[in-house]
Amino acid sequence: MSLPISTSSTAGLVLAAVFGTLFGVLLNKGRVTQYDVIVNLFRFRDLTVLKVMLTAIVVGGIGVFAMMHLGWLEGWHIKDANVLALILGGALFGVGMVLYGYCPGTGVAAIATGSLHALVGFFGMIAGGIVYAFTYPWLQQHVLGVGALGKVRLADVTHIPDIAWWAVLAVGVALLFRWLEKIGRHATVS
Repeated sequence: MSLPISTSSTAGLVLAAVFGTLFGVLLNKGRVTQYDVIVNLFRFRDLTVLKVMLTAIVVGGIGVFAMMHLGWLEGWHIKDANVLALILGGALFGVGMVLYGYCPGTGVAAIATGSLHALVGFFGMIAGGIVYAFTYPWLQQHVLGVGALGKVRLADVTHIPDIAWWAVLAVGVALLFRWLEKIGRHATVS
């Protein structure tokens, strides 16, 4: 059984808007729409962004895994793993996040809170998207083929079940959070 709502239906679009708004509100409540919080991540002074993102990855991943096994989703939608493109894209994303002070999601949420400097960066994201669209044929020919692994997943490559990967990730994140809290308490006591 698949979820009966498609994104091409009116109900699907309304739900997407509701969940998108809820996501933005939660980003704001988590303080990751604040420029200082994101910049201080890169200065190793505030790890709020790291905690929010790791929590989102674990909760979202386990949620998708559960919906797959309940039959609510039709199948995995895996993007091709292109090593060079991932490295270049990750570097560009990281540099952009440091310079802009937001990631794309937190930037849009910050705009909704009235942040004008986030709006300036948003136009940069739009411009970057346009440049990417116009250079895509060149990128496809010269970048996307380098280290192209196809549609692969850890479970497929390692033959370790998905549930084991999610358990390891969840335990690893919990241990990391505990360690971060411990060193955070030592830093405030000293």
